[in-house]
Amino acid sequence: MNDILKSYQNELDKLNKTGNLRSLKQIDENQFKLNMSSNDYMGIAKLGLSIPEEKGMGSGSSRLLTGNFQAYQELENELEKQFGSPALFFNSGYHANIGILPALASKGDLILSDKLNHASIIDGIKLSDADYHRYKHLDYAHLERLLEKYRNQYKRVFIISESIFSMDGDVADLLQLIQIKEKYNCLLYIDEAHALGTRGEKGLGIAEEQNCLSQIDLLVGTFGKAMNSVGAYLVCNAIIKDYLINKMRSLIFTTALPPISIAWNLQILKQSLCMQKEREHLQSLSNRFRKAILEAGIETGGNSNIIPIKVGDSETCKHLAEQLQKLGYLVFPIRPPSVPPNTARVRLSLSADMKWDDLKELPEVIKDLQSSINS
Repeated sequence: MNDILKSYQNELDKLNKTGNLRSLKQIDENQFKLNMSSNDYMGIAKLGLSIPEEKGMGSGSSRLLTGNFQAYQELENELEKQFGSPALFFNSGYHANIGILPALASKGDLILSDKLNHASIIDGIKLSDADYHRYKHLDYAHLERLLEKYRNQYKRVFIISESIFSMDGDVADLLQLIQIKEKYNCLLYIDEAHALGTRGEKGLGIAEEQNCLSQIDLLVGTFGKAMNSVGAYLVCNAIIKDYLINKMRSLIFTTALPPISIAWNLQILKQSLCMQKEREHLQSLSNRFRKAILEAGIETGGNSNIIPIKVGDSETCKHLAEQLQKLGYLVFPIRPPSVPPNTARVRLSLSADMKWDDLKELPEVIKDLQSSINS
C-alpha cells in the first residue's frame, strides 16, 4: 500500500513543481470587491426568485422509476415550446455529455470533435465505441478534409462543437457547421453551456442568435452556468429522445434531481426569456472591456463575456491571480489540464450586474502586475 500511495504522491509532487497543483479553498466572497470567476453570467443569484412551497425536496429514485415528477414535464414542455423540438432533461451537463454519445454512437460510427471541446465531451467520446478524430479549433477546412477522407467508411458521423468555448471565449460558426453536416450527411451536436441565457433574443444561445435552432440535430444546454442552478437538457428529434430514455446510462442509472430543483429551473428559464436588456448590456460591456484589455497591450481573445488573459507559464499565471486577489478581484489561474500545456491564463467572466466603473481600472492593473512579475 505504501508503494501505491507513494506513486500518487510522486504525481502530486510533479504537479506542484510545475505550478499545476490544485487545492480546495474556503472563499469568503465578501472580502472581494468584484467576483470575476463566477458562471452566474446574468446575475440571477441576486434576483431573489421563489418557487412554490409544495414542490418536494427529494426525488427518491431515477426518472424511469418514481423520480419523474410533474415538474419535469412542465420544464420539458417549456423547453420544447421555446426551442421548437422535444427536450429531455438530465442531472448535469456532465451527465448529458458522458451519456448521449455512448448511447447514440457505436462501432462503425465516427465522431469528429473540435480540439478544444470540454472535458465532459471528451469523456463521452471515450465511453462510446465509435472511432474519433479531433479537428483543429474552429478550423472547418480541416473538418472537411477529415470528412472527405473518412466519411464513406462509416455508417453515422457526428460533428461536435461547443458554441462558446469556455476557456477562450470564442464562438463557433454554426451556420458553416450546418452546411458541412448537410453536405456530408452527418449529425451535428452543439453544446451551448456558456451561451444559454447570455446570447440570442430570448437567451436561447448562439443557435438562436445565428437563427439555426431547427437545423441542429443535438442541442445541449446547461442550467449550471448563466442560469445559476443545476441540470442540463437536450433538444432533439422525438425518436432520439425516446431512444436515449431507453439507452442512456447516465439517465437510467442515476437518482433524479429533486422536484424543487426542477421547479426552480422553470422559474429561472421564464425569467431569463425576459432579460434581453441585461444581455445587451453584458455584450456591450464585454466588447468595451476586451477593447480596453487589447489597448493596454495585453494578450486576449474571443468575442463573448468570457475574456481570457493569456499568460503561458503556469507558475506566472498563478502569481498573477494571487496578486489580483490581493487587490480585491476574485480570479483564479486556469492551468493544464484544463487548457493545453504552456497556455495558462486568468479567465475573466463578466456578468450582467457589473458596471463599467467596476472594470475600467483593471486593464492597467493587469498591465502593471504583468510588468512587475516579468521584471
